[in-house]
Amino acid sequence: MALTDVPDLTRLRRIRQAAIGDGAFRVITWASMALVLLVLGGVIVVLVQGAAPALKLFGFDFLITAKWNPVTDQYGALVPLVGTLVTSAVALAIGVPCSFAVAFFLTELCPYRLRTPLSIAIELLAAIPSIIYGIWGLFVAAPLFQSHVEPALADWLGPLPIIGALFSGPQIGIGILLAGLILALMILPFITAVMRDVFESVPPVLRESAYGLGATRWEVVWKVVLPYCRTGVVGAIMLGLGRALGETMAVTFVIGNSHRLPTSLFDPATTISAALANEFTEAVSDTYTSALIALGLVLFLLTFVVLAVGRRLLLRAERAKSGGR
Repeated sequence: MALTDVPDLTRLRRIRQAAIGDGAFRVITWASMALVLLVLGGVIVVLVQGAAPALKLFGFDFLITAKWNPVTDQYGALVPLVGTLVTSAVALAIGVPCSFAVAFFLTELCPYRLRTPLSIAIELLAAIPSIIYGIWGLFVAAPLFQSHVEPALADWLGPLPIIGALFSGPQIGIGILLAGLILALMILPFITAVMRDVFESVPPVLRESAYGLGATRWEVVWKVVLPYCRTGVVGAIMLGLGRALGETMAVTFVIGNSHRLPTSLFDPATTISAALANEFTEAVSDTYTSALIALGLVLFLLTFVVLAVGRRLLLRAERAKSGGR
């Protein structure tokens, strides 16, 4: 073998090693994807099998029936479903504007030296266990709501013709409004962190160009920053909504756990996750257990639909941003 052949052998050896590494990486990634799909499929199969007896017994009426009576084995998912949707809507109505305001402050108004400490402090809210939020809501926020917040809302908004019915009824502190507030506090760090990151991803030249044309800070954010990163903003909102839909312990403490269809934001209610947490250990009949598993299946499908809609919105935003290509 000539000495000039040694570099060729070394190059071939490196190419062979790289091919082996690429093959191993491809196998690992495919195996990981298959494992995730397998686990997801297993969850679906278990939920469908467990919910089949209740769905066969009650049919479509399971989704539109408000009665939940374990004594007579009559079950309907309407009240937990409505509670889940309404509390999540209240959480978004409170959390999204607050998250936007905080992200706007951190990226546009906050002094540079304070940005990192404040960002870390907000992100640490996500590390607080949900049960702590529930305890705080039950022992601190609920008395304040009963004595100050709900009476004030009833006086100010109760007489209004359209939304007044939402702020009427007994003022007991716990209920849908307090549960929505607790959920808003829980999703705020997630939405804020994503919004802050996408706001900071806007090229500085776009901001400087808008300021050079005489735009105010609000005009820069509303007409330059938001159109540029609307995909990330929608993703942040969908992330917060997914977090709110599945929250269990914090909501269980403050929502009242009542299987009555609410007519006001002050009324106690329940959510799907709260009903599962409260009643699964008490399910003594097969129909009761199957109905609870059917609730879990409804929550799974609801979350899947929300994520699918969010993904659709992201695709439309990306397509519009790229000019329809």
